[in-house]
Amino acid sequence: MIKAVLFDLDGTLANSLKDLADATNYALATENFPPHQTEEFKMFVGDGISKMLERALPDGYRDSETVARMEKVFLKYYSVHYADSTASYDGIDELLSELQKTGLIIAVVTNKAQEMADVVVKKLYGDTFKKVFGKRVGVPAKPDPTLALLAMEELGVKPEECVFLGDSGMDVLTAVNSGAVPVGELWGFRGKAELLANGAKYIINKPLELLDIIRENNN
Repeated sequence: MIKAVLFDLDGTLANSLKDLADATNYALATENFPPHQTEEFKMFVGDGISKMLERALPDGYRDSETVARMEKVFLKYYSVHYADSTASYDGIDELLSELQKTGLIIAVVTNKAQEMADVVVKKLYGDTFKKVFGKRVGVPAKPDPTLALLAMEELGVKPEECVFLGDSGMDVLTAVNSGAVPVGELWGFRGKAELLANGAKYIINKPLELLDIIRENNN
């Protein structure tokens, strides 16, 4: 019986690509590295800030010292501009409304810093979500299941009673590792092949399709 839906944030609830791209390009410009088009970042994001910056740097400059230096500049800029252009995806509001009507618990589980995640979720969705579980000290990032399991414990649900929805292989793997039902979506940053390779049980093209999956699992 599905009792809760755990949502990834970036690429699932929030189209944050432009803000991530702008902050990365700002960091690159400080050392005269070439910028990237926003669409390119769909393949840069998904595995944390350090990996995104490493992918954005030119060949020959992806050493740990350069990445660390870029990350400091990125975070200083992004901490101010992380919600400038970030917007919700079409169909999410309708999905959340339907989930609430059925009494399902809805929460966010993200690698985004807690304070940033709180602001973005509040800006886009008000107080719709039961709780937001963001990156916090002492808790490993997804795809480690610790944060998802912590969310389940605080929400009072078992892993098998949860659907985990996300756009990347990391999100799907988080679901698999935590014991939740792994659902991948295609309106975000990554593609079907990556989702399937990491264990997605279902893949949806539009938000409202999630309702069919929940009904299937609750019959």
